[in-house]
Amino acid sequence: MYTFSSKLKTFSFILMILGILGIGYGFLTAPKNIEEVEKILAADSHGEHHSASNSESIAHGENTHETSHESIEEAESKAVVETKVALDSTKTDSTKVHEEAVVETVSKTAHKELKVVSAEEAQKEHEEHLEHVLHQLQNKPWAAFYVACIFFMLVSLGVLAFYAIQQVAQAGWSPVLFRVMQGITAYLPVGSVIFFVFLILCGLHLNHLFIWLDPEMVAHDKIIQNKAGYLNFPFWIIRAAIFLIGWNLYRYFSRKNCLAQDESNDNSFYKKNFNISAMFLVFFIVTESIMSWDWIMSIDPHWFSTLFGWYVFASFFVSGITTICMVTLYLKSKGYLENVNTSHIHDIAKFMFGISVFWTYLWFSQFMLIWYANIPEEVTYFVTRIEMYNLPFFGAVVMNFVFPILILINTDFKRITWVLVMAGTVILLGHYIDFFNMIMPSSVGDQWFIGVSEISSVLFFLGLFIYVVFSALTKVPLLPKRNPYIEESKHFHY
Repeated sequence: MYTFSSKLKTFSFILMILGILGIGYGFLTAPKNIEEVEKILAADSHGEHHSASNSESIAHGENTHETSHESIEEAESKAVVETKVALDSTKTDSTKVHEEAVVETVSKTAHKELKVVSAEEAQKEHEEHLEHVLHQLQNKPWAAFYVACIFFMLVSLGVLAFYAIQQVAQAGWSPVLFRVMQGITAYLPVGSVIFFVFLILCGLHLNHLFIWLDPEMVAHDKIIQNKAGYLNFPFWIIRAAIFLIGWNLYRYFSRKNCLAQDESNDNSFYKKNFNISAMFLVFFIVTESIMSWDWIMSIDPHWFSTLFGWYVFASFFVSGITTICMVTLYLKSKGYLENVNTSHIHDIAKFMFGISVFWTYLWFSQFMLIWYANIPEEVTYFVTRIEMYNLPFFGAVVMNFVFPILILINTDFKRITWVLVMAGTVILLGHYIDFFNMIMPSSVGDQWFIGVSEISSVLFFLGLFIYVVFSALTKVPLLPKRNPYIEESKHFHY
């Protein structure tokens, strides 16, 4: 039996406390009104966090001024021409004397009226811009919390899917790792509850992450109106409940059957697990795609990609497999899992390498096809990320493909603990950034930076994840004794 060390438990509590304090600070310091936004933008003009955004605002203002000036000149000239034509058609000898005076008066009147209208339009546009920035800055702590929340929940879901695949494939190498996988999936119920509550708060309009939940936005957007039959809160939250309940039911019964198999005299519970695992995988592959549309792609309801469900799956699936590797290596370092050898570790590392390449294939396919087609409704997604999120966007490719392929392509490196810990850390951080890239641009636009909210959210969910997972590992033996393939797994060598 595994014993949760007091040091690791204390470490998890420290992470959660620091995370809660930082999350609270992020919400408290978010701007409450337009006046605070103006102060922030004014501070930015002196070289603080959002200098790039401020430059764009200034440029936008200059363009507006130039456009307004040109509009005044054009309108003034038009008024003068129309007046001259009217005078030419009706003028007599007596009116010729006053023609220039009339034209000059019309010109001045038109200039004055258009200048007032232009100033009002510019002021209205400026206020709309400030309100938009206000929503972005208010979204920032919510979005930071959301990225960390969905990432850790999907990591446990990825492990659950990997476990189900092992059951259906009747794999002979992996049963010695089943309890590790079950321990990691213990986070899924906890993460699901937090995530579902967050979705309800979105429906209560406490944030602006999902713009299609805002009736005013929908009223002025025909694209969202056309999707209202699918993107509406009641249907959306019902789908979420079905997905989360379904995943957690499989997690509960598969673990229950696995534990019951240890006390059984036959393989009946193993066969039950095989059957429900096969059904779960069908349910999972459908719900995972819809989940990616509902919870991530709909943050930008104007954009869509037919590859997106697979792309999201590859990201959290490799993160889940990497987590299995990291937890296994930790337990091995503490003297547990004596039946896990370097061949088991090597096989996990192969999955880490293979799914990293699969993720890269999907990343390139999605990017290349949309970029080459250059359809405005689609390519805007990548233009925004390349222009505003250049470093995290391309940095994720380096961390999730270049680094793993250079390190894990070597067979010997797949058996070396410190190499796998380094590679695993980079992969997990890289895929967190991948989720960051998927969610943040449509939530906060160019008002992003890695600050207190982002770091604190990761710390909180990391601490909670560690506490739940390692607490679950203490409750049952780390070796499933009566699995039909347990002896093969114990003596697995590659």
